Amino acid sequence: MAALPYETVAFALFALVTVGSAAGVVLMEDVWHSALMLGVALLSVAIHYVMMSAEFLAAMQILVYVGGVLILITFAVMLTRVDDPKEAVS
Repeated sequence: MAALPYETVAFALFALVTVGSAAGVVLMEDVWHSALMLGVALLSVAIHYVMMSAEFLAAMQILVYVGGVLILITFAVMLTRVDDPKEAVS
């Protein structure tokens, strides 16, 4: 049995991280944890771009999506968060 190349192992590892964190975005009940999982998913996609030798796309992924959109989502979550869920109902 031949050994797998390192690129295949790295791709499989980051593919699992990407799929797992994307599932975490949908399945998490806390909005804050969901936003953090979105950041992990976006960073993992940037790593996939680096593995495909598309460094410019990876840099743009990190600058635009992780640096811009995720920070905007984080601020929105922090500004609209209610500490006591009973207060939100009434």
